[in-house]
Amino acid sequence: MNLGLTMVLISTVVLGCASPATPTATPRPPKTPKPTFTPVPETTPKPTKERATEEPTALPTPTQEPEPTSTAVATVEEPTATEAPTETPAPPEPTAKPELPPVPSAKGQRMRSPEYGIQAFLWYRPEVASRDLQMIDAAGFGWVKQGFGWRDIEPKKGVFDWSRTDWIVYTCNEVGLDLVVRVDHQPQWVGGGYPTNGPPDNYEDLGDFLYAVASRYKGRIRAYEVWNEPNLAREWGGRPPNPGEYARLLQVAYRRIKEADPAAMVISAGLSPTGTYSEIAMPDDTYLDNLYQAMQGSSAGYFDVLGVHGAGYKVAPETDPNEVASNPDLGGYRFFCFRRVEDLRAIMMKYGDDGKQIALLEFGWTSDPRPDSPYNWHAVTEEQKAEYLVRAYQYAAEYWSPWIGLMSLIYISKHEWTENDEQYWWAISYPGWPEFKPRPAYGALKAMPK
Repeated sequence: MNLGLTMVLISTVVLGCASPATPTATPRPPKTPKPTFTPVPETTPKPTKERATEEPTALPTPTQEPEPTSTAVATVEEPTATEAPTETPAPPEPTAKPELPPVPSAKGQRMRSPEYGIQAFLWYRPEVASRDLQMIDAAGFGWVKQGFGWRDIEPKKGVFDWSRTDWIVYTCNEVGLDLVVRVDHQPQWVGGGYPTNGPPDNYEDLGDFLYAVASRYKGRIRAYEVWNEPNLAREWGGRPPNPGEYARLLQVAYRRIKEADPAAMVISAGLSPTGTYSEIAMPDDTYLDNLYQAMQGSSAGYFDVLGVHGAGYKVAPETDPNEVASNPDLGGYRFFCFRRVEDLRAIMMKYGDDGKQIALLEFGWTSDPRPDSPYNWHAVTEEQKAEYLVRAYQYAAEYWSPWIGLMSLIYISKHEWTENDEQYWWAISYPGWPEFKPRPAYGALKAMPK
């Protein structure tokens, strides 16, 4: 295919969530599209003039309600006309309230280097989610990443629906997996460009929400990712990215989470790897530098761990960014490789923040074979995906220790994805129920020493 033409058309990385559908008049809040990872290449340099971009295709909003794991129905035989009346049975004894799993032991702010995580989709189908959590645990991974859509939990100020979050948190505790929750997708009542994913008009509303979540799950949620890819307008209420605004939002979020759960880890939003500099995007390295300036050069009181994203695109994980930048066939810019993370680490060091760790919150390789897909130009085979993911962890352990912490890859497949969904091709499993259908990458990662 014509790489140059494709890269001009798709000049920004679209790693965020599709905008949810406009809510109906029913009191139930609209469902939040779960996090996606949708990198897109570009070919023009970083100058300040705008570049043509292609709007991402909205993902379908799930409508299926969680199915109960079991349904018990009691039946009573009707007496015949000749039967004598029987004694009314005594009411059954009340069922004891099920005990919650114990609060996990505190693990502190410092992570091993690296720690192993996978993004999953636990919101809609508890029976599928339970299976997937067990498969993550069986692979030897210790973390699961899950989105908590604010609009799904607090449809009105101070009114909360904890039904799904309770199940997710307590089940992760029971299985023994650490949980990192991504918090974004504001409800309609806070504004922020709704239904586009965007920060609330009043940042304290997010603070109140996070205080409620962290209070309810104190000691049970190990880490919070505050927002997602704010260097993209589509994740910032449709407005131009603004590091100063995000710094203020992050400061409020940090303060309120710590008030409720001082041991919880606060991670800054993963940034989209992109070179676009326009009204719709800001390069991740430029954004991070400006964020440090907005924080007066210190992340104290803003985050415990820096969040980043790092797709592998067309090359093996060990590939030097200088090589990628010098080769148009590989993308022609430094962010088109896994080791882009090192450029962001250098900015931390510039501001003397090298004592803190980085969490790689999304990374992977796609096997998308569709010739009309914007991701096809950097597709790898399923076997290469497996090899590259293992080598990415190995490279990080050898060269990024001790500053790399959590490395959360994408994804355990959502059960309803099809080959028409771009996320389908990033996953390490195939959709399906009830059987789990691993791709080569799952087996390789399971066998990988950890």
